[in-house]
Amino acid sequence: MVDYREILRLQSLGYSQNQIEASAHVSHHAVKEVLAAAQSLGISWPLEEQLTNEMLQATFFPGRYIAASLHAEPDYAWIHRELAKSGVTLTLLWTEYSERCHAARTIPYMRTQFCDRYRKWARLTKATMRIQHKPGEAMQVDWAGNTIPVYDSVTGDVTKAYVFIAVLPCSCFTYAEACGDMRTENWLLCHIHAYNYFGGVTRLLIPDNLKTGVTANTRYETVLNRSYLELSEHYGTAVVPARIRHPQDKSLAEGTVKFASTWIIAALRDRKFFSVGEVHEAVAEKLEELNDKSFQKRPGTRRSAYLNEEKDFMKPLPAMPYEPAVWLQQTVGNDYLVSDGKNKYSVPFDVIGKEVNIRLTRNMVEAFFNGSRIASHLRQNRILRDPVVNPEHMTPEHRKYLNCNSEEFALWATEIGPKTLAVVQFFLTSGREQEQGYKSCATLTKLAERYGKERLEKACTRMLEISNTPSVRNITTILKNRKDTPVSGSADGKPPESNRFAITRGADYYSKGGKGHV
Repeated sequence: MVDYREILRLQSLGYSQNQIEASAHVSHHAVKEVLAAAQSLGISWPLEEQLTNEMLQATFFPGRYIAASLHAEPDYAWIHRELAKSGVTLTLLWTEYSERCHAARTIPYMRTQFCDRYRKWARLTKATMRIQHKPGEAMQVDWAGNTIPVYDSVTGDVTKAYVFIAVLPCSCFTYAEACGDMRTENWLLCHIHAYNYFGGVTRLLIPDNLKTGVTANTRYETVLNRSYLELSEHYGTAVVPARIRHPQDKSLAEGTVKFASTWIIAALRDRKFFSVGEVHEAVAEKLEELNDKSFQKRPGTRRSAYLNEEKDFMKPLPAMPYEPAVWLQQTVGNDYLVSDGKNKYSVPFDVIGKEVNIRLTRNMVEAFFNGSRIASHLRQNRILRDPVVNPEHMTPEHRKYLNCNSEEFALWATEIGPKTLAVVQFFLTSGREQEQGYKSCATLTKLAERYGKERLEKACTRMLEISNTPSVRNITTILKNRKDTPVSGSADGKPPESNRFAITRGADYYSKGGKGHV
C-alpha cells in the first residue's frame, strides 16, 4: 500500500515531487494524485497518530478499493449530518446502525470501532471527567433543554411536551417524566414521582435557579419558592440551589440531561405523538431502557449500581405523600372574593383591601392572613357560574339579603308566633309570585327589631281581628299608636261586640233616631 502519511510528511518539509517519489518509492502519478486529493480535502501534515494509511486511502479515493473486511461500512457522511441534530450522539447512531445491520444480515462494527473510524474520518475528539459522590447524598434535578412535539390530530397544531430529569449522582440512577408545561404544580409533582420511583429521599436537593423553585439566590441569601420549601420540609431534605453561572455545581444533572436527551428525546425523534399522555408512556419506556443499559467504562447498570451501592443510604419516604400546593398573593376586593384562576371563593369581609396568601391544592383552597388561616373551601374542578360563598364571610347586610327567601321568612315567623306566621304566609301567597311578598316580610323583621317580637305578635293578632287582608302599613300604625294592647272594658281582652268590625262610631250611632240620622 502507498504510504500516504509519508508523502504528506515529506511534502510538509518542502521536498520536491521527484524527491518524494524517490524517498517513498512510489510513482510520479501516485504522488501527484495523492497531493492533489489532500489539497482538495484540506488535509495536511501533521496528522493524528490513529489516522492510518487505510483511512487516508478511503478518504482520498472512496470506492476505488474494495475492502477485504466483511463488516458493513457505515455511511460517515450521514453520521456527520445526523450528529448536527440536537441530542444525537455516536452511541445512539451506532445502536441504530447495528439494528440495520442485523436486519440486513450483515456484520456491524463494535461500538468502539464504529466511533473510532468516524472520529478518524471526521478528525474529532472529546474528553470528559468523572466526579465521585457519596451515596444517598443528593438528588439533582432540571428540565431538559429539548422538547418533544405533540400534534393535534384535528388541526395539526404543534405543542410541546417538556421532560423533567432527576438523577442520583452516586449511582447515576435516573428518573424522567414528560409534562405538558413547566409550571409549579408539575414541577412539584415530578419531585414526588421521582422520590417514589427511587423509593427514598436524599439528604440534599440540588435544583437550578428557575422561578418555580427559587425566588432569589444571591451571595448573601437564598429565598425559596414557598411551595418548594413546603415540599422539602415534608420530605426532610434541604434545598441547595446551584450557584448562578456555575454549572459545575450541578454537573452530573447537566450531563444526565444531555444523556437522557439522547436516549429518550432524540431516540423518539422519528415518532409522532398526538397527546402528552402518549409522550409520557414513551418516555417511561425509554427510561427503563436507559437505567438497564450497561455502563461503558464500569460493570453493571444504573439500576444495579443504585440497588447495590446507594439504596441503603437513602432516607425513608414519609408516611403520607406530599400534596402539591401552589401559593399566591392576592389583594381582597370589595366583593371579598379570591380566585384560583378558574373560580372565586369568599374570605371574611373584614380583610377587604388587604393582601392575603392563597394556598391551592388539588382539592382545597385556603386563605391565610398574618399567618392564620381565615378561610377554606373545597376546590371546584369545573367552572362555576357563581362564586363559592360562605355566609359567615358576608357583611350583616348582605347576610340578611341572602336570607330573603320563603323558607327563612317562615322559619323566622314561627319563632315569633302563629299570628305573625299567618301574616307572613299571607304576604307570600297573596301575589303572583312569592318574591312579591319578600319586601313586606323584610319590613316585618325590621318592626320586630324596633318594637320587639312580643309586640309584633300582638299587632299581627290585632290586625287579623280587624281584617282578613293584613298590610304592613296597618301593622305599623297599630304599633305606633300602641293599638296592640288589649281593649279596655272587655273582661277577656276582646273588643266589644259593637266594635267587632272596627267601626269607630259603632252601629248605634247610625241607627234611626241616632245623632247621625238625617
